[in-house]
Amino acid sequence: MAELLLKDVEKAYGEVKVLKNINLDIKTGELIVFVGPSGCGKSTLLRMIAGLERITGGDFSIDGVRMNDVPPAQRGIAMVFQSYALYPHMTVRDNMSFALKLAKKPESEIRAAVDKAAKILQLTPYLDRLPKALSGGQRQRVAIGRAIVRDPKVYLFDEPLSNLDAALRVATRIEIAQLKEAMPNSTMIYVTHDQVEAMTLASRIVVLAGGGIAQVGSPLELYERPENEFVAQFIGSPSMNLLAGEIVGTGAETTVKLANGGVARSAVATLASDMGAKVKIGVRPEDFVPTQGEAIFSGEVDITEALGEVTLLYFKKQGEAAAVVAKLPGIHAGLRHTTVGLTADPAKVHLFMGGKSVLYR
Repeated sequence: MAELLLKDVEKAYGEVKVLKNINLDIKTGELIVFVGPSGCGKSTLLRMIAGLERITGGDFSIDGVRMNDVPPAQRGIAMVFQSYALYPHMTVRDNMSFALKLAKKPESEIRAAVDKAAKILQLTPYLDRLPKALSGGQRQRVAIGRAIVRDPKVYLFDEPLSNLDAALRVATRIEIAQLKEAMPNSTMIYVTHDQVEAMTLASRIVVLAGGGIAQVGSPLELYERPENEFVAQFIGSPSMNLLAGEIVGTGAETTVKLANGGVARSAVATLASDMGAKVKIGVRPEDFVPTQGEAIFSGEVDITEALGEVTLLYFKKQGEAAAVVAKLPGIHAGLRHTTVGLTADPAKVHLFMGGKSVLYR
């Protein structure tokens, strides 16, 4: 059991600050996922927690004990890397027990710990095999098992599924979710660039951008109530459509006249003083509905992708704005090169002013 606290944590390389003002409280038993674009510092932050990178500002503590200068081996942390880093000449049992043997634990304790971890990870039939006789998913489970036997305070996962193919990623992701259920008091921090992993595994997601934290919240909070345009577009696939316009009606329901000629109505309330303000409305592709009447957007369908359960419509770009994407349930044949109008429930239309959600101003 462990609670982690990061207060005003920074990381600098010379004069360049790659992370700044990181404030985060991770509760015992949470599975926290760090996500963000490449180069945002998510793996660097994880390595700072592990003690593999020096913290250049602020404080990091575990259960109230400052860890800034504590060596990695004394932090009570186990880390699972992208590469399995297994010893090829050792059996699964020997790989999992190696750290305990180095710590000179009793043989009976080592065997019990390995057998327990192997049972949790369904590795018992493979304990006498060498890594070369295992699949990629099984090797990653061995790497996780090597962490479990140490009974650490905190588990760190650095993109552990990135080397697996699509089918194995799904299977191993489910296994990690089951592992967390089997260890409810274990605190875990997981770094990934895969949104599906983040949305399905996390207790809370930490979105990193521009050297800081863009938003922290549960997966559904980030999906339904993004605080800013970056999070709105980063969470969800395809990303949220953002369309520029100005407010022409205020009150409990806000009306926006869009630059493309459409009209959007949002359930986000605005004030009379907001009349004429330049804003962007956000609509997720799955929230668009075809319409013959008043439309938020109307344009020519450029490309369609029929995926069976849904059809993706990619519209031709209008000016400098990004191309609009709609995700419609079911099969919609014959829409390519036709003009389609789209609207949305006002409760699903987000409103951003100055890059930030009007809900949070």
